[in-house]
Amino acid sequence: MKAKAIDWNEIAGRVGEKRYKHIWRVVDTARELAERHGVDIEKAETASMFHDICKYRDDELLWEEAKRLNIQNLERFKAFPQILHAYVAAESAKVDYGIDDEEILDAIRYHTTGIDSMSPVAEVVFLADYLEPMRNFEGVDDLRQAAEESLERGMRESIAQNIEYLVRSRKAICPDSIRCYNDYIGRK
Repeated sequence: MKAKAIDWNEIAGRVGEKRYKHIWRVVDTARELAERHGVDIEKAETASMFHDICKYRDDELLWEEAKRLNIQNLERFKAFPQILHAYVAAESAKVDYGIDDEEILDAIRYHTTGIDSMSPVAEVVFLADYLEPMRNFEGVDDLRQAAEESLERGMRESIAQNIEYLVRSRKAICPDSIRCYNDYIGRK
């Protein structure tokens, strides 16, 4: 299939204005983090542009896209529906838009959960999404400072905070997030 140009008006219509603005704040934050830490800026920006393009207002459309793109093992997403958009976005970037760089695709795929052995581009996108300027939760400024100091410290502190939140909220934790946490805690 031939890659198509991104129609940002179409994307904005599917994800809504609030999400659309979030995407561009994440792109800006990713650019800043990539510049600060010597990470490939173009890859970080590209992954950030795609990270939420499939976080549709309509969940039914998301599941249809997952089937169209032949996302494997869809059953696992019933326990963690909030992460399906990331897998669909990565596959859409590949199939529909011709992105074939695995580092970019993994950054899109794991921007919500993290994973063990993340690339610097994936770290930048995860942190940019979690810490973009409109995020406002207790401790966010400390996490931003940690991410400015080092991507590894930013990841370690952010994934720990995220898991603590999920435990306090009595929400299920995706195994990928556990793997990410164990990886970064093990690096101390």
